Amino acid sequence: MEFTAQQIADFLKGEIQGDPSVKVSNFSKIEEGKPGTLSFLSNPKYSSFIYESEASIILINKDFVPEREVAATLILVQDAYQSLAKLMTLSEQNKPTLKGISPLAYVSPSAVIGENVYIAPFVYIGEQVIIGKNCSIHANCSIQDYVQIANDVTLYAGVSIYNSCLIGNRCIIHSGVVIGSDGFGFAPTENGSYKKIPQIGNVVIEDDVEIGANTTVDRATLGSTIIHQGVKIDNLIQIAHNVEVGENTVIAAQTGISGSTKIGKQCVLAGQVGIAGHIHIADGTILGAQTGVPNTIKIPNQAWQGYPAVPVMTFRKSTVVYKNLPELQKLIYEMKRKIEDLESKIQ
Repeated sequence: MEFTAQQIADFLKGEIQGDPSVKVSNFSKIEEGKPGTLSFLSNPKYSSFIYESEASIILINKDFVPEREVAATLILVQDAYQSLAKLMTLSEQNKPTLKGISPLAYVSPSAVIGENVYIAPFVYIGEQVIIGKNCSIHANCSIQDYVQIANDVTLYAGVSIYNSCLIGNRCIIHSGVVIGSDGFGFAPTENGSYKKIPQIGNVVIEDDVEIGANTTVDRATLGSTIIHQGVKIDNLIQIAHNVEVGENTVIAAQTGISGSTKIGKQCVLAGQVGIAGHIHIADGTILGAQTGVPNTIKIPNQAWQGYPAVPVMTFRKSTVVYKNLPELQKLIYEMKRKIEDLESKIQ
């Protein structure tokens, strides 16, 4: 579908600089812009590409002032990145939607399926499952007994949802995700072996959550593992039993959260963060990449980094000292030698 610069500017409430009649039908990165595509510039690091890009339309922030002439039609907006997201969402909404239940899928006679649902080949839907309207369930998904899925949910290929888990409205769950697998619960015995503790809870995922590929969310031992509204979870993340993740928290790839830990609202967990079990993380906490958190963080809205986690400014100062350790060691050895020489002379 084609859109003119004028149509896009009207939709975004932006200002045009250039030809308002130019048309685009696709998107491109600014450094790889092609005629007939729309690109954007929000990061100053990419400013040089705006003068070379062959994209027909480029979204820019209103405070950006070009240093020389730009061939593309420019649309000035408050936030180019957010505006691009709006246009991409509009483009996705205009794509044809899949509907209907494949004859190659198995749907239990006791399942309740809403209107305008798409169920792909080789999907398994168990007993007493409830699926809301406008959902898309792609190939090889497994939805076990008593699962409830609300409206406008997308499950990509190969998602597994274990029994009795609850999925809220407008959730997006990517390929390979496992929701409701057993928590890591084993009791040591007298002979040194381990006895499995039954995990009889479930997982509750609230509205507007997105979960990246190959992530696992374990069911609770008792009660529920809870992912609250608006949480965004990257690929390859482990969330253990009875964890609770607060609203609008974002979690980057390869992070692991141990059992029964409570993460606050609007936190940011960068890549490869590790969090110990049975602790609390305050609202608004930011954890830098590879941070290890062994203890509760009580103070909200602070940034932490390192292992064990310390305030980020302390970490940065410590890294300066750490880099200088070889020189400091030489200095200490030299001082020690001089002291020993002085002591021998005094004696």
